[in-house]
Amino acid sequence: MSRAVSRDPDRLILFTDAVVAIAVTLLVLPLVDVVPEAVGAHRRSVEVVTEHRTQIWSFVLSFVVIIRLWFVHHRVFEHIGGYTRALMLVNAGWLLAIVFLPFPTEMVASYPGDDRFTVMLYIGNVLVAGAFQTALTAISYRDPNVALESDPPTIESVRGSLSNLALLALALAVVAVLPGVSYFALFLLLLQAPVDRFWRLVGV
Repeated sequence: MSRAVSRDPDRLILFTDAVVAIAVTLLVLPLVDVVPEAVGAHRRSVEVVTEHRTQIWSFVLSFVVIIRLWFVHHRVFEHIGGYTRALMLVNAGWLLAIVFLPFPTEMVASYPGDDRFTVMLYIGNVLVAGAFQTALTAISYRDPNVALESDPPTIESVRGSLSNLALLALALAVVAVLPGVSYFALFLLLLQAPVDRFWRLVGV
């Protein structure tokens, strides 16, 4: 069992939130850059939107993905009362996946939706973030140095994280076999609630 560095994780949470905010901000910068380009080329204002629909779509997609991951991360840390070096390292891995996401986002904007490598890179990036998220949940559940004594994590949170990870892996497999499915494979994540209910029914 790893030794607790501190019983107050606020500094780690604040740092994490700041990095996520920067990553979200970076997503919109390519869109900001197209405005002076359009003005310089004497294009109409409406063409700034119509000619960059793919970039706008990729921005919205990644914004939703990052915010969803952050929401889940926030819920995990609601049950954390301290942190260990292991938790810090796993959290750093999660942040790496978040900070990297603007790169495949730009590829989404530049390559067609049926480009297998781009779609797999994007979903694979989200899968890596999900894997670190699952590790954070497992550490917070198993390590008493991490869990909040008054409100510790539950086994249901671990199951939910595993369900999410399994569905992301399934989405990646679907795209590998059927690249035409594209980013719609991420809609498999909507099945998490039924999968969680299944785990409860079978008593896993």
